[in-house]
Amino acid sequence: MRHALNSARAIEAAYRADWARLLSLLARRFDDLDLAEDALADAFASAARAWDAGGVPERPSAWLMRAAIRKAIDRLRRSATANNARRLLVIDAEDGCMDTVDPDTLPDERLALIFTCCHPALAREAQVALTLRLVVGLATPEIARLFLVAEPSMAARLTRAKRKIAAARIPFREPEPAERAERRDGVLAVIYLLFTEGYAGSGATLIRTALAEEAIRLGGLLHMLMPGDGEVAALLALMMLQHARRFARVDEDGALILLKDQDRDLWQDDEIAAARALIATPAPEGSYRLQALIAAAHCTAEGSDWPTIAALYARLDALTGSPVVRLNRAVAVAEAVHPAAGLALLEGLDDRLGDHARLALVRGELFARTGRTGDAIAALRQAATQAANMVERRHIEARIAALRD
Repeated sequence: MRHALNSARAIEAAYRADWARLLSLLARRFDDLDLAEDALADAFASAARAWDAGGVPERPSAWLMRAAIRKAIDRLRRSATANNARRLLVIDAEDGCMDTVDPDTLPDERLALIFTCCHPALAREAQVALTLRLVVGLATPEIARLFLVAEPSMAARLTRAKRKIAAARIPFREPEPAERAERRDGVLAVIYLLFTEGYAGSGATLIRTALAEEAIRLGGLLHMLMPGDGEVAALLALMMLQHARRFARVDEDGALILLKDQDRDLWQDDEIAAARALIATPAPEGSYRLQALIAAAHCTAEGSDWPTIAALYARLDALTGSPVVRLNRAVAVAEAVHPAAGLALLEGLDDRLGDHARLALVRGELFARTGRTGDAIAALRQAATQAANMVERRHIEARIAALRD
């Protein structure tokens, strides 16, 4: 029993640590993502049987790599096409040294895997799903549960994405320097979208910790692969700073706790310190760096530094022109200056944000703070109708009841 338990733990550890690295090496070797994924899954299945019976090998990743290569070759031989025959001629020449294949001596191809999953030819939802499957290594049922969709729907989404990669002949490689910046921004957007889905996404709970933590893990991998990129470091810091407050965001009943009411003793100081270290080095003021600096300004011993936060939001507003940034800037200005000043910044946002629940929520709160109770209740009713998350909706309804009283 203990032997089987050790085997299961070793396989789980190898899957978490080595899946993306091995998959990227196999994809490079066979120039086929589908084949690489299937072969690696077969190798892990074989490991579950072999390690249980014979013990965990000294080098699990090397064992898995060699097993996956054999599985891929077997699949190619069973599917005898002209193209596969040509590929096998090249691979057969390498068979003699296959037993000495060591992934630790090969170049790290994970960055190419990430950029392939986030290729701009793919829709954003497909980029996110494919990244979770191929880079993070989550199984299709896990991804479906994270995004609250049926497993067949998620499986179809993944299949379409991989077919598009094959049909469009999207190359498995890191982008050239000239295109890296543009492609990198897409990768960062995918990671942050994944993280924000973990907070206040649609559903019955406010926080889906597993989703947020997978995004942080992915951000950490990207930072390891691109250590000199300030925006990559800033995004990782931003997510860590926001996630460090997770235990203070809801009460025992799952109800939302506003930032001003959170118990800061529940914030994770070690995670905050690690995030601050990521943005301590001077760097150009990109969008994620400004957002990370804003998040850090909330994490001071004296409480949120609203004047600094308002100033940072003004710079972010000028940089991005985003209506969501303007909305957040209005909140900061209301705290740093006066609620009326915050209300003034909301002018013109209705056309740009449409049925955005947070716009109506912020407007309602600022109306309440300027004494316009009737207007506040009307705005909050609108916010409650538009809110997709049940926890937020209950919070807004409780706020309306308090204003009535």
